Amino acid sequence: MSEPSPDNKRDLPVIHLLPNLLTITAICAGLTAVSFGYQGDFETAVKLVLLAVVLDGLDGRLARLMHSQSSFGAELDSLADFVNFGVAPGLILYVWALQDFSAGWLAVLGYVVCCMLRLARFNVTNKSATENTQSDFFEGVPSPAAALLIMLPMYVSFLFPDMPLAPPVLIAGYLLVVGVLMISRVPSYSFKNISISRGNAKFLMLGFALLLSALLIYLWATLALISIIYIVSLVLAHYAARKSN
Repeated sequence: MSEPSPDNKRDLPVIHLLPNLLTITAICAGLTAVSFGYQGDFETAVKLVLLAVVLDGLDGRLARLMHSQSSFGAELDSLADFVNFGVAPGLILYVWALQDFSAGWLAVLGYVVCCMLRLARFNVTNKSATENTQSDFFEGVPSPAAALLIMLPMYVSFLFPDMPLAPPVLIAGYLLVVGVLMISRVPSYSFKNISISRGNAKFLMLGFALLLSALLIYLWATLALISIIYIVSLVLAHYAARKSN
């Protein structure tokens, strides 16, 4: 019998598991958000989805910083995105406003399927040698951004609790539009390649501090404003991409 390969005996530093642990924590946040949604605590449900968005932004960057990227981690991250940005916000929105609307479940299914297709396309193109990783634009709306966008009616409702809800047909239509944007060819800005001069770095840090403060103090108003700005940015990205071509 041959002896085990030395590679099989090599220990894995526990710290290298930290990105995957963040991803699993994000999945737990997304699933717990659904639980709170079905209990009627919609504000907590939305906050947990936001937590999942933050964790999603951290795990990949942490893996690159630690040089601990792996195919397992990439697949785990994709599954987490489907749960956190497809299933969880779709179900929360359904319980919040669409469960008494006959076509509400169809709208949720459409959005979730679009999210699944978006992630599948991203996984394929991400492994393709022909993908331009230096592009300033994504193709379609990324799933974390879509999750934030579809909850815009909820932000407005939390901000103005005495205002009547929008008709379910409008919410369902909006849900489907965001879903279609995920799988469309519409360009959206990618912030991975944006750079600024060293002299302007202090203004960026100041802006980040103000944004963080606004999120802590005026959460729903800030999220509603960010969502509207992102929608406007899609129009600007469309014209910028046409000029660059």
